Parts: sequence; structure tokens; C-alpha cells
Amino acid sequence: MKKQLLILTLALFSIHLGYSQFTLDGELRPRTEYRNGFGSIIPDAAEPGFGISTRIRLNTGYKTDAYTLYMSLQDIMVWGENRQILPFDQNNSFAVFQAWAELNLGTGWSTKLGRQVLSYDDQRILGGLDWAQQGRNHDAAMLKYKKGKFIFDFAYAFNQSNQQPTGFQSVGNTYDVTGFFSYKTMQMAYLKQSWDKFSGSLLLMNNGFQNFDATTSDQDGISNLQTIGTHLGYKAGKFGAAANAFIQTGERQGEVKVKGAYLLGLDVTYKTSDKVTLGAGLEIISGNDADAGETGAFFPLYGTNHKFNGFMDYFYVGNHANSVGLFDVHASAKFKLGKTSSLLVKALNFSGEQELPSGEKALGTEIDLVFSKKFKGYGLSIGYSQLFASDGMYELKGVTKANAADSQNWAWAMLTIKPKFLNTAK
Repeated sequence: MKKQLLILTLALFSIHLGYSQFTLDGELRPRTEYRNGFGSIIPDAAEPGFGISTRIRLNTGYKTDAYTLYMSLQDIMVWGENRQILPFDQNNSFAVFQAWAELNLGTGWSTKLGRQVLSYDDQRILGGLDWAQQGRNHDAAMLKYKKGKFIFDFAYAFNQSNQQPTGFQSVGNTYDVTGFFSYKTMQMAYLKQSWDKFSGSLLLMNNGFQNFDATTSDQDGISNLQTIGTHLGYKAGKFGAAANAFIQTGERQGEVKVKGAYLLGLDVTYKTSDKVTLGAGLEIISGNDADAGETGAFFPLYGTNHKFNGFMDYFYVGNHANSVGLFDVHASAKFKLGKTSSLLVKALNFSGEQELPSGEKALGTEIDLVFSKKFKGYGLSIGYSQLFASDGMYELKGVTKANAADSQNWAWAMLTIKPKFLNTAK
């Protein structure tokens, strides 16, 4: 009887698999870093940071004709953070990175609900921030439509504080999570049309930030910031081009009015041969030139900012939010060294879009090198960056040139393993 029941169960399971797909995969990504001026000028008396962090993820997906369910669990570990024989993780970094369901509504329409990555175009305004071990996600509901080469997405979010152990509060909706442009509400509309050689998209986003009374610390309304812009792409043969144009208006946190804030960027690439691709571009991000209580500074919000303005993260990566802006001119060359390896060489020159208090604008030059190689089942990347700081960079970062280390550099090596444990479609 047990044998017959087992056979029946396996038969039913096999029939069910005929109408569904189950995937199970993972990721292990250890990264070693030597930080001697990463993110900011390191003083001469300071010891460079050196350490190893590891990201581990377990991802599972389940897809049927009616819906798709996806979940990603992750933990971020720094080697040595736990003392010996400790029965728990001291850094409390285990998290649900993604957990969403997408329901098929028919005729190109669907809705995606839950914790998810919002990533569009070149990830300048909305991106997954995959370089950061923790990544970036949003808790949102999204309505999606796709027909041919046309895409329309509309997302809505309403965030609430977790008043443990009862969950969110039963009276009032004060949102006390602050920092890094954490929003209480968000509405986003994204439209994209692609053709054979050209594509264009439009992004409209409103973020509402909780304000607090300076005297009583009570809830004091919402500041709404609007970001509007377009990304254009063109590719024909060996030539490629991409452009960004965005503006911001409304209010930042604390009712700071935003006026005249903008981002303009243009990048071109040319493939000179099968083994060499050249690139050049510039980006202008407006800085703060406004009166007290106002700002003209643009901030790229939830993008993958590590991709832009130098890999040493001196700008817009947890910093530079209401400063002198940036004028970034860069050139690059990517060499294909073999079937599975490549070398990227990139030079970037930085200056402020606005003057520093001293009247200085020049900030410096950065050189980035990245070697990548794919092996069977895993990949290896090794990078080195060197900053040649101008006088303005010392002023911007608040470190005098006389007290700064002679060399500002950063080196890293990262191994990425992504095993595919199970895929019932195969």
C-alpha cells in the first residue's frame, strides 16, 4: 500500500511539474579589500583598512501559467566578526532580500507584489546596487504591461515603521526610518519603447519623506520630491551611445526646497576590433547654489552609483548629497584578453559643478583597472584604483593636504560562484 501511495504521489507530482517550473540556485561571493583612501581621503596617521566580506544567497522560484513566486535569502558576513563558539550571528545581517509574487492578468498585463529589485536602463536612478554586498530592494506593488517592444510599469509603495512586538502601529502612520533617502511613500511610472537601433524611456517618480517637528519630534507632514527624466540608447554596428537627462523638483527631507536640480550624461563606445572597445563620456550633476532652506543639488537617489563617477566611491555613495555637484569627464578602453578574460582601464577627471568656499573647482583624477576572468562554474575579478587628488578634494573631504597620506588607493579581489541546484524545466 505504501509503495502504491508513493508511486501515485510521484505520478501526481510529475503531472504537476508539467504545468510549472521550480528553480533553486545560490551565490557565494567573498571579496577581499585593501582600503587606503576608499570613499574619502585617508589621513597620513591612519592605518589602511583590510578585510574580507562574504555574501551568500539562496534563491528559489516557482512559475506557473497563472503566477510566479520568487524568494531570495541572504547573509553578509565579515570574516572574524563572531567570537569563537558563539551560537548566533553577532551582526544580525541575515535578511530576506527579495520575496515577491507576480500574477498574470492576461493580454500583457501582470502585477508584482512584495520585496523586489527596481532596476531600469543603466541603473542611474533605480538599480539593484549589486556591487554592494547587501544590494538594494524596495517593498512595493507594481502594475506591469508589455506588448512587443513597449514596456509600462507603475509602482506604488507605502512604508510603515515596525513597532515590535505588535508590528506596525494601530494609531497614526509616523514613519521613523530615516537616512539614505528612505521614503514613506513612492509612486513611479516607467515607459520604454525600443526599435532596431534606438530605444527611449521616460521615468516619473515621486518620493514622500516623513518630516518631524524640530521642537517636539512629532510627525510634521510629508516632503515630496519629484524626479523626471529620460534615458536614450543607440547602437549600430561598432558604435554605441547612451544619454541621460533628469531634473528634480519639490522638497527633500526637512522641507528643503529643490530648485533647478539636474543631471545630464552622455557616453559613447566604439569597438575598434573584436578585442578592443573604446569609450568616452561626461556627466554633469548640479550642485547646491541656492539660498538657505533651498538647494539646487541633484541626487541620483536609488541607482547603482558605484557604476558611475569612479569605483573609489567618492561621490553619491552615501555621501555628497547636498554639495557642490560634479563635472565628470572620462575615457575607457576594454581589452578582450582571451575567450574568458578581459581588462578594463578607465580614467576619470572630476571637478565641482559649483565652486567650493575657497573658489576652487578642481577635485582630481582617478584611474580604475579591473581584470575579469570566467572559469567553469565561477568567476574572478581583481581591481585596483588610484586617486590623484587636487586641492579641492582635500577641502571637500575636510582633510588638509599636509595631514593626508601620500597615496590614495584601493585594491580588491572577488570570487563569484553561482551554483544551479535545480531547474525542473531542464
